[in-house]
Amino acid sequence: MTTIKDIARISGYSIGTVSRVINNRADVSEEAREKINEIIRECNYQPNSNARKLKQVTSSEISIIVRGNKNLFFESILEEIQIRLRGYDENINVHFIGETDNEVETAVRISAYVKPKGIIFLGGYTDTIRKDFFRIALPSVLVTVGAQDMGFDNLSSFTTDYHDAGRCAVSKFVAKGHTRIGMIGGYLSGYSKEFKNSKIVGAVEELAKNGISFDFDRDYEPCSYSAESGYKAAEKLMSRSPDLTAIFALSDSIAIGAIRALKDIGLRVPEEVSVIGFDGLTLAKYSVPRLSTIQQDTAMLAKKSVDDLLMRISYGGPAVHELIPYEYIEGESVGPPRKI
Repeated sequence: MTTIKDIARISGYSIGTVSRVINNRADVSEEAREKINEIIRECNYQPNSNARKLKQVTSSEISIIVRGNKNLFFESILEEIQIRLRGYDENINVHFIGETDNEVETAVRISAYVKPKGIIFLGGYTDTIRKDFFRIALPSVLVTVGAQDMGFDNLSSFTTDYHDAGRCAVSKFVAKGHTRIGMIGGYLSGYSKEFKNSKIVGAVEELAKNGISFDFDRDYEPCSYSAESGYKAAEKLMSRSPDLTAIFALSDSIAIGAIRALKDIGLRVPEEVSVIGFDGLTLAKYSVPRLSTIQQDTAMLAKKSVDDLLMRISYGGPAVHELIPYEYIEGESVGPPRKI
């Protein structure tokens, strides 16, 4: 049986555009409308009338739950998501929670008094979602965290391959000759003592592959995803391990704070300490020195998440899980190690 995804694939237009044509929305070009309607006729596509009736009687709101209120990377994705949802005339309600709060508990409360038709989780802890998400029956999307092995039919996920990206980041240090590499960012309480943060796991595996050991107690400092926290974490890390020649920061905001801290304690970047960030924020292009970073595709993460959620709200269908490609952006913050 032909589905809305098939119509989108054949026509070359997004699921959202196909949905607007099917629902006789005005905000579609005539060229797109004619092409999509022609394919619908050729394929004898019949929209799910029961799903469309259900859409008409449910709440018109989509709730977005954002982990943390100082994470510039999440802010950039949130902006993209809001633009796309508003382009489809969707009502949006954004809820910010603390970096160690339970996102599922928040979703349960929201569902009780707002009754949204779908939920987007921007960030989340794998253990919490795996344990508690069964309490959520609404179509949902988890952004920046993979849910492919959790078994929830109503939870899609779109994320970067953080494990591979962590390996990539550290490999850039190793290629320059660094063997004393520190890491800052993230909270151990959210990942347990097994260090389930995929960026860290991948980075440590890459070090081990190159015969370099990593001491978490000495060379890792947790912090929240802000420049202020990155500054403080870098100070603590360097006071504890002054022989470090490179720092992998789990976000660009953290990295920018770390660069300032290094300067304030008298260390030059990259001549004495190299730094790599993560996310690819526009801000990273204007740091001094220009930050080397792992760039995530925020526009694609937002597009995939919104299209998938709206399609499943209107027409049902299984959850989708996809890894969005990343890219290493070489700046000016990585050089060879200083002589100790």
